[in-house]
Amino acid sequence: MTALGFALKNAEPVTLHYYLGFAWRAPLVLVLLVTLCMGALVGILACLPLVFRQRRRLLAMQRELNSVGSR
Repeated sequence: MTALGFALKNAEPVTLHYYLGFAWRAPLVLVLLVTLCMGALVGILACLPLVFRQRRRLLAMQRELNSVGSR
């Protein structure tokens, strides 16, 4: 309910100016939503190498544990 109220109160269009004269005009709530989603995506992409490294290490440890347990 709070998000709906925020969206209704911030429906005024804003203009974002980029390089080379490019500008994007959109409602403030849409600009904030796009910014939030892009930030979340960048955060997830930044964590992926760590996740894959930990997964490889976990699989190696499991293989080592299985080889020690089968002796």
